[in-house]
Amino acid sequence: MNAIVRRSKIKGEIIAPPSKSYTHRAIAIASLGETSDIFYPLISEDTKATINAAKCLGAVIEYDKKLQKITIEGTEGKPRTPEDVINAENSGTTLRFFTAISSLCEGAAVLTGDSSLRKRPNSPLLESLNNLGSEAFSTKGDGTAPIVVKGKLKGGETTMDASISSQFISALLIACPLAEKNSHIVARNLTSVPYMVMTAEILEKAGVEIPFSRFHDNHYSFLVEGGRRYELREFTVPGDFSSSSYLLAAAALTDSELKVSNLFPSAQGDSRIVGILNEMGADIRWDKERGIVEVKGAKGTGVRGIKVDMRENPDLVPTIAVLGAVAEGTTEITGVAHLRYKEADRLRVLTEELRKMGARVEEKEDGLLIEGSKGGELKAAKVYSHDDHRLAMALCIAALSASGETVIESAECAKVSYPSFFEDIRNLGADIDIKNYEISG
Repeated sequence: MNAIVRRSKIKGEIIAPPSKSYTHRAIAIASLGETSDIFYPLISEDTKATINAAKCLGAVIEYDKKLQKITIEGTEGKPRTPEDVINAENSGTTLRFFTAISSLCEGAAVLTGDSSLRKRPNSPLLESLNNLGSEAFSTKGDGTAPIVVKGKLKGGETTMDASISSQFISALLIACPLAEKNSHIVARNLTSVPYMVMTAEILEKAGVEIPFSRFHDNHYSFLVEGGRRYELREFTVPGDFSSSSYLLAAAALTDSELKVSNLFPSAQGDSRIVGILNEMGADIRWDKERGIVEVKGAKGTGVRGIKVDMRENPDLVPTIAVLGAVAEGTTEITGVAHLRYKEADRLRVLTEELRKMGARVEEKEDGLLIEGSKGGELKAAKVYSHDDHRLAMALCIAALSASGETVIESAECAKVSYPSFFEDIRNLGADIDIKNYEISG
């Protein structure tokens, strides 16, 4: 699907889409418990992969679309050996979580994904699983999928370099409470810490508290008691700040008025988008009690550039990069070398695609340096999503502030995290042609 986007404003009110990150974690943890109800889950391509993986390991899952509820009959800590290969599709979260969960099976499991996922690194997780008594290896010997995991996980001690992804640590935190023995996990250079906190939050709701401490820079220590069980009776998925960032940024860039509801305080580090937009000059307010974020364009002549370390909020980088491209002054994004290991090398492809629209972007080792347009505007162009959902949505926001007609190739990948993105933003007034696009879920 190609999305054709023309310069336009948006206006109105919208409910934030459910959190993808919370949905993944709730399903994975519930699949290892007894009976759970997950309310208002996100049903997207990525979370469907997690549902399928849980089913492969023996969980019984039903989705009631009318009630917006997933009911899960879990495996009570004893996932079965899968009868077939577990296909994580394009979801790194699914692959990494269920690589660890599969180590709880008696037999062996094979996990793989699409061509993009089969390029993403997993060596730190595989090494730690081996340290903890399982046998885990890449069939290609380079840490990428396909991955073979043979149980059972016993527990013990491991030290991991978590600079590539916090998903490695979250995966161990989900699996290790069900191991035979206690575990001591040390994570060095842990990135995206809020996502780890999110995992710990849901584990605590399931009855398992995992003490952790920060002992040096971004080094963390986790003490995990083994032989536990999960009881996540019910969980309500909150609204997603990552996905909402595109809507909020669009309003700021196009001098539009927008209210986004269901955005309450939570462990989501990406709620930082509100503060960043405020710092860049957006007229933005967050009513935390009512869960409403309201944007009324930008103050004065428009948004302005900032210097910002995004180590803990890498998913916001495409949004901030677009804001920087039209801001007055320079925007410097640092601390995100790990963005090179996402669906695409996001630092490289953001540079390539925004340059097509006239943005002055310089790719750095761990970030981006963007010279704003100083009150000018981006130009329309044919751009490519690189099959990266966040890039597709960010390019749409850029196109709304550009002169002319922008074509976004392979825009359908937005379904990975925000299935109704193009419908939602068009309903808010954006001038977009979205023919041959079907809502997922």
